[in-house]
Amino acid sequence: MRIGIFTDTYPPFINGVSTSIAMLENALMKMGHEVFIVTVNPEDMHYSFEKNDRIIRLPGIPIGIYDYRLTGVYPIKAISKIKEWNLDIIHSHTEFGVGTFARIMARQLDIPIVHTYHTMYEDYVHYITKGYFDATSKKVVEHLTKFYCDKTVTELIVPTKKTYDLFKEKYEYTRNIHIVPTGVEVERFYREENDMKETEKIRKSLGLKKSDFVLLFVGRLAAEKNVTFLLDNQAKLVKKNPNCKLLIIGDGPDMDSFKEQVKKLKIEDNVIFTGKVPWDEIHKYYQIPQVFVTASHTETQGLTLLEAMAASVPVIGYDDEAFRDVVVPDLNGYLFKENKDYLEYVEKTMSDKKLLERLSRQARINAESHSAKYYGEKVLDVYYTALGGSVSGGNEKKTFVSTMKSVVKKGFHGK
Repeated sequence: MRIGIFTDTYPPFINGVSTSIAMLENALMKMGHEVFIVTVNPEDMHYSFEKNDRIIRLPGIPIGIYDYRLTGVYPIKAISKIKEWNLDIIHSHTEFGVGTFARIMARQLDIPIVHTYHTMYEDYVHYITKGYFDATSKKVVEHLTKFYCDKTVTELIVPTKKTYDLFKEKYEYTRNIHIVPTGVEVERFYREENDMKETEKIRKSLGLKKSDFVLLFVGRLAAEKNVTFLLDNQAKLVKKNPNCKLLIIGDGPDMDSFKEQVKKLKIEDNVIFTGKVPWDEIHKYYQIPQVFVTASHTETQGLTLLEAMAASVPVIGYDDEAFRDVVVPDLNGYLFKENKDYLEYVEKTMSDKKLLERLSRQARINAESHSAKYYGEKVLDVYYTALGGSVSGGNEKKTFVSTMKSVVKKGFHGK
């Protein structure tokens, strides 16, 4: 199958969506499919072709939210190249910018379009409105999301039941919704696949001792991630446990305010900010902690949780529906709602070595069910549905979908 993936974020840009797309691309290619990428140039207003014209980068304009860029520029040369690809299906991963281009090309090429909804946009409105007209803006976001995900696509993918419920209950979406949890290339996080000497070098460079009990957070440093909660509770933890360290990996608009909070709490010796870590290095950092922690409650899915679990690191996370699909209390971690519960679970894992070992083993086992291969197979099932059905052949699903392009387009046309 010849698959066109359209996305606003793609490596070297680092975030959850970019990571999931790179992982899906690799999984599909390992299964013998041809994958082509249309994305945004992360650096300037030029467009370029990469990897034997398999990747097109369109001119991107900074929008003032982190390092994101959007495009409304669709060069004729790019359109011609996409037509040459002779795609069987398009898979969009954004509603706007490149996502709009995906819908235009699907119409022009008369092929189905599958869309994955990654972001709970209502949780990010404040970055644009700065607190003004939030209610109105959220209504606009709801309207646009429903339009882009209902009227313009053949099949819709969401990563969790939390997102499914948003569309079915709040947005009253009546068409197919496929729950496909985003996978993780779990093998690269396995302890045995990592050079622990490299990890030890990193520990020393961060000033960590072997006696330190390390809590890890990986993510964007912004208000919606609720890092303030982790810092406030870190101040409480270190009073009893001076060897407890909080390692924070990531960058974002609120990093300076978080660092200021650390100073006010006088816990500079117990909180470490690394800033951004390159994607091809991050797996080494997951070998450092005893426990992964997060207080975020705006996620569609917790990919960083899965990465930690693949590294045999149990999770203590906020009791959000997006995390309930991953964390099973007292099996591979714990879920909390109150400060006291968070503190209790951290202190339990610190004081009970056998408990920590059991949670760690189970975290690794559970992570294996979220492999990239499994994710790729589930996404392929949705592609076959969009194309009018699936065909099995031997060990691998095979179909010459170019013969099916004229079949079952009614979903795409909204009929």
